[in-house]
Amino acid sequence: MQQRRVLCSVLLALATILLYSPVRKDPFLNIDDGVYVTANPHVRDGFTWDTFVWAFRTSEATNWHPITWLSHALDCQIFGLNPAGPHIVNIVLHAANAVILFLLLETATGFLWRSLSVAALFALHPINVESVAWIAERKNVLSMFFFLLALAAYGWYARKRNLRRYLIVTFAYALGLLTKPQVITFPFALLLLDYWPLRRWMASEAAPKGRTSIQFRSWTNLIWEKVPWFAMSAASAVITMRVQEEAKQVNLPLWVHLGNAAISYARYLEKTFWPAHLAIVYPHPQFAISVPGAWLSACGIIGLSVIALIFRRCRPLFVGWFWFLGTLVPMIGLVQVGSQAMADRYAYIPTLGIFVILCWGSAELAQRWHVPKTVLAVSAAVVFVTLGIALRRQLSFWRDNVTLWTHTVAITEDNFVAEDNLGTALIDAGRIEEALPHLQRTLQLRPDDPEATLNIATYQQMHGNLRAALDGYAKVFQLTKDSHWVGTARVNSGYAHLSLKDYVDAEQDFESALNQQPTNSKAYRGLALLEQRTGQIAKATEYYTQSVRLQPTPVGYLLLGQALELAGRPQEARAAQSRAAAMSQDLNREIATTRLILASY
Repeated sequence: MQQRRVLCSVLLALATILLYSPVRKDPFLNIDDGVYVTANPHVRDGFTWDTFVWAFRTSEATNWHPITWLSHALDCQIFGLNPAGPHIVNIVLHAANAVILFLLLETATGFLWRSLSVAALFALHPINVESVAWIAERKNVLSMFFFLLALAAYGWYARKRNLRRYLIVTFAYALGLLTKPQVITFPFALLLLDYWPLRRWMASEAAPKGRTSIQFRSWTNLIWEKVPWFAMSAASAVITMRVQEEAKQVNLPLWVHLGNAAISYARYLEKTFWPAHLAIVYPHPQFAISVPGAWLSACGIIGLSVIALIFRRCRPLFVGWFWFLGTLVPMIGLVQVGSQAMADRYAYIPTLGIFVILCWGSAELAQRWHVPKTVLAVSAAVVFVTLGIALRRQLSFWRDNVTLWTHTVAITEDNFVAEDNLGTALIDAGRIEEALPHLQRTLQLRPDDPEATLNIATYQQMHGNLRAALDGYAKVFQLTKDSHWVGTARVNSGYAHLSLKDYVDAEQDFESALNQQPTNSKAYRGLALLEQRTGQIAKATEYYTQSVRLQPTPVGYLLLGQALELAGRPQEARAAQSRAAAMSQDLNREIATTRLILASY
């Protein structure tokens, strides 16, 4: 039995890693990956004491998740800014989650093939591609890892209750909360597990097949036992609400929140059974929400819940359904943060309940109807092969930013986030003229969106329409006080003023940008150019040095090297130029860009 368990674990892990292997060639995305890695100087500095302290103090990205920050910093320590490294780590974590899930279920229930089927569904289901293929979603796969470890530790604790085992459960749960608060429902999930498969609440029942004895408790004792974990959940909820306060983009009435929640539950179920048209962003309908659709979805959810209650003695059905309902509550949109109606990544934990229902239900029905095991095995194989094909197809949409956002625009309607990100992706790819219609479409859908306004202004600046660009940046300042958008607009405004030889306003813009974003490398470069123009080479060198520390680029190092030469520091200048050569794939182009910058200002 042990050999089969090990063999199944190895095959499950290998299949998961093999199917997800194309992800390692994918780039960083132009949504959140910059905030979490490429444009975050604390993370890029690697796993240092300063980064450790910052990770526990910051609420950047409107989240408090220090373990997530430290995991990204460790990636940078090991792999630098090569996206293949964090992609591989995400794949390995997802494979590890699948194996832990398999071992956890098999140990608790004694059913090897059913447990393996649940784990395989989790490993291969396309709805989980977003959690694995998106570097910024490290928090999803890593928090799940700690969540599953905490569940496994709880099963161990249930067999022999003592303080040491209790503290191990608590520690694993704490790590999960410090990674992403999606695991906040952990103590509620434990109550479901106490009903099945642990069956801690009924001493008269025999232990399930293949399981060691469990210490049975009353419901009152089971709840009291979890009070510290409920307290940890409450504390995490309070912290999360506070740090996400600034991210609330819509103020909607309660009926809209409830309607969207009901429809989202139905859509998660639909995508679990038919994983098509999966998108990185599903736009929130707001007041255009379908009221009949919301009522129909709500009635369906209530009806299925009543069925689960009536057939509660069918424990996998009862636990699986309420696991799905309960673990989705923190992400279902009752408190709206962000512009999305739902997200595939939110289904990472909840769909486990549906997978349990499917695998246990089909096995029980096959036994009742005397279906040959060969037929059952072939059917399962067909399902897994089909999922594998669908998984690889879904992965193909993540190969670059333009492909991802083009796909998202194609399968969603009126998606201003997708239009905007497609526009910026096309600009980054040098396809500037193709970008304009998408940026304009963004403003049609959301005239007061600061990001779209900023991008249109940036487009104007790239085409030399500096006055129009400055008007756009001024509008950004009116639309938002968000430090990210205001800081970026200030930097761009500074360079526009620099091109117009308006040096006083340029300096004010760069200094204002640093007040908004103290780690903005482009602002330091702008100040350096101003100082170099007036012959203040020592000050310019200081600013260039700060700029490349925050955001190392070949052009930044070439500018620094040129300033160091003017300052009479040839050895340091050669070192900076060597760094530029090591970073660049086309040094002659970088040199030409550097000369153009110096000539322009």
